[in-house]
Amino acid sequence: MFSLFVFGAAGKMGQALGETAALNGVTVVGGFDIRTDMAGPYPIYSEIEKVPGNFDVIVDFSRPQLLPGIIALSDKYHKPAVIATTGHNASETADILSLAERTAVLKSGNMSIGVNLLLSLVEEAARALGDAYDIEIVEKHHNQKVDAPSGTAEMLANAVKRGRAVSRTVYGRHGDSLRQKGELGIHAVRGGTTVGEHDVIFAGRDETITLSHAALSRKIFSSGALRAALFVADKPPGLYTMQDAIGDTP
Repeated sequence: MFSLFVFGAAGKMGQALGETAALNGVTVVGGFDIRTDMAGPYPIYSEIEKVPGNFDVIVDFSRPQLLPGIIALSDKYHKPAVIATTGHNASETADILSLAERTAVLKSGNMSIGVNLLLSLVEEAARALGDAYDIEIVEKHHNQKVDAPSGTAEMLANAVKRGRAVSRTVYGRHGDSLRQKGELGIHAVRGGTTVGEHDVIFAGRDETITLSHAALSRKIFSSGALRAALFVADKPPGLYTMQDAIGDTP
């Protein structure tokens, strides 16, 4: 039976992944978290050295600070990894790239199939509309989200940049700074229990086009992560994206 080991197992996404896995005949055999007091169907570890290797793929829904443990566990048992955590700095990103030279790693700032379709649409719109349209990205998340802007907002910004040239990226606005031609704005909103909403606004003369995605449940992310894990399980070393998993024929 296909099995997973989950980093961030005690968090909301870790728990959602466990529920989704069970509904699809996949077993979560263990998890890693700073919290170990969560009652559940599998053990939660706080020490990497004590984790057995009875799993097929590591799935990470934790924080960047736990990346060294993920790498250590992957190297110890030669297991592939799905990294759904966002907010990695340049050094941590380099470590992920290094791990991908030794095993299969799928990294994505968003596991939703809908968001990954949105990325293609945003790139196409940016290319078609050009710099005659100002582009702003607005993302909204719950009040417990640590990183800002979201990993998805950064992915959308990169999609814009693949479609057209961007003179500079501005994070939030204040003061008397006049908008420059070709500028890209990114804005983060944090409040309540908002799962995740992203709007990409193309504002032209006398019209505005908005491409949007709203997550109504964390299930879309856990379902995507499960699909990513099944995809990466038998792949050779390399860095993969969610779009690779979506395009893969079951």
